[in-house]
Amino acid sequence: MAFSALSHLESSRDGSRYDADVVQGLSDRGAPLLARYDLDAVRTTTSPADIATRPPTLWRYHELLPVRDPARVVTLGEGMTPLLDLPRHGARLGVPTLRMKDEGLVPTGAFKARGAAVGVSRAAELGVRGIAMPTNGNAGAAWAAYAARAGLQALIVMPVDAPVITRRECVIAGAELYLVDGLIGDAGKLVAAAVAERGGYQDTSTLKEPYRIEGKKTMGFEIAEQLDWRCPDVLLYPTGGGVGIIAIYKALLELRELGWLTGDLPRLVAVQADGCAPIVDAFAAGLDESTAPADPHTVAFGITVPKALGDFLVLDAVRATGGTAIAVSDDKLLAAQRQLGRDEGTWVCPEGAACFAAVAQLRESGWLSEHDDVVVLNTGTGLIYPDTVPVDVPVLARDGAIPHGAATTRRHS
Repeated sequence: MAFSALSHLESSRDGSRYDADVVQGLSDRGAPLLARYDLDAVRTTTSPADIATRPPTLWRYHELLPVRDPARVVTLGEGMTPLLDLPRHGARLGVPTLRMKDEGLVPTGAFKARGAAVGVSRAAELGVRGIAMPTNGNAGAAWAAYAARAGLQALIVMPVDAPVITRRECVIAGAELYLVDGLIGDAGKLVAAAVAERGGYQDTSTLKEPYRIEGKKTMGFEIAEQLDWRCPDVLLYPTGGGVGIIAIYKALLELRELGWLTGDLPRLVAVQADGCAPIVDAFAAGLDESTAPADPHTVAFGITVPKALGDFLVLDAVRATGGTAIAVSDDKLLAAQRQLGRDEGTWVCPEGAACFAAVAQLRESGWLSEHDDVVVLNTGTGLIYPDTVPVDVPVLARDGAIPHGAATTRRHS
């Protein structure tokens, strides 16, 4: 069959159809558009056994991705990140079967590379000259890198408080970068105005183009494949704009319709921080959409999204799978980050750490049991956020000695 089985785009609000072979933004009613595929054709020509023979990148699932011409694929080798067992940390939390999908190992250091790889590839295939986006940091860094790889221009606007390393990633990729004294919504207004004035640029803000979600859904494909085409019992995801959890749910529904997936879908858990938890509040109140908090703030900067365009899709995914939404404090997520590092030797981003703090809270409340097979998504490397780990160690004289019984001894309680 063709490289891609892309059929059309569909409004997430009313199911109306849109042409997938022209540049598209939101639906006529302002809703995100979702890519749909000829799954019958995929089912008759492709199988999990075929997938297993392909190179270990996200493009191994190309029939279920939107790029039609394999020559237009823009790649830096993204995908097939490890699904790590965490036996020591799982035992500490009372969840022995605890795993982590580690997205800190993809290009640019965060899961955003998946959406950028597919989004930029499709934009270039459709003739876009440049991409423009607001970002909390990681997405802008990723889209700048892939735009450079594709030979496209990139306009990136991020809050002045975004991680400094992400600014440097944009600069090294040659992006046109601006900082705004505000939040991501303020950056979005500036981007929208610039795109309206420039020719050939596409606004690639979260869910304002349909293909970022397609790249991110490959996390769901990979988790299923790595578990021999089944799902864990529970999957926790740090939720800001919500594309990741929407995408994984979309991926699992596609796999189920193909007949490749056995067993039940996982209970999806949207994790936010106490200082910015609009989706958690909406979930608790039984609402279909969220309301922006008055003063959003958290050390987990990547999930500081006061009002997500796709909040209704996140809430639907969580409720449809019997999941939940939970918020954790900055103190608890930072403590979880440190403890995981001591237990397993891995430095996760604060957004990923929020999910481990959530595992502890859900286990304590009884929502999680010791028998649950749990997967946490770590969405980026902790190296992007060096300030989350203060370093206060003694400096020794050249002719000095290391004290006996120094405090660096590894301890596990």
